[in-house]
Amino acid sequence: MSEARPQAHRAIGDLTFQDVGAMVRAESILCLPMGSMEQHGPHLPLNTDTVLAEALTGRIVERWGEAYDLWRLPALTVGLSREHAWAPGTLSLSVGGMTAYLREIAREIARALPARNLLIVNGHGGNRGMLEAIGRELHGDFGLDLCALHLGAIMSPVPEVGMPEIHAGKDETSVMLALAPHLVRRERIGRAKPADDEAVRALILDPAASWPWSSDDKRLAEAGVIGDVASASAEHGRMLVERVVEAAGAVLKRFRENGAAGRG
Repeated sequence: MSEARPQAHRAIGDLTFQDVGAMVRAESILCLPMGSMEQHGPHLPLNTDTVLAEALTGRIVERWGEAYDLWRLPALTVGLSREHAWAPGTLSLSVGGMTAYLREIAREIARALPARNLLIVNGHGGNRGMLEAIGRELHGDFGLDLCALHLGAIMSPVPEVGMPEIHAGKDETSVMLALAPHLVRRERIGRAKPADDEAVRALILDPAASWPWSSDDKRLAEAGVIGDVASASAEHGRMLVERVVEAAGAVLKRFRENGAAGRG
């Protein structure tokens, strides 16, 4: 009888060094969950973004792993979170520190693994600007083909009217109820909503102007929450999970096509 190979979960950390050489290829896509350690209102834990990034990476790999040869890397658990620095427990790297960290991770991936495709599954909106800025650098300096998948943008597209879901509101709480219900303090879910959706749009979402906004600004948040958390449900969360997994499939298809075009 042949020996069973530990690929059901397709996690790099579960392999031996010999398995890496035999099972991971140059064309494999490495999936790197990236989260944060920051306040998520009274009802969600500090590591919410990491929990969701890891869980959704797992769902993506489960759904698409065989089709696109996906492998999970260990999560990055601290990101750029200065907008939540007022809250106890929030940890944030500096821009310089995160730049150095991502460069070291990329250098080690290029040194230690045969794969040259990296999908960063980003669970924290505050990481987005950095990932957009450094992507070309990691590609040019380390030879990595890179794509960042931003979970918040998939889960919570900005509505034309009404309060956008930004942080610890209906959508994020719903996905936590679907994927990690034991971590949700249901008795602490409040009913208050931010009073000024125009301020949210102007200070956080305006594509023409950037502001150093903070989640303790009472125009934007109530107890650190930006969104309608009272409407959260596990059923809504399961729908969002399916949306993320299907959207990831389209991104992975494009990733493969981009790679083929580049080689051509």
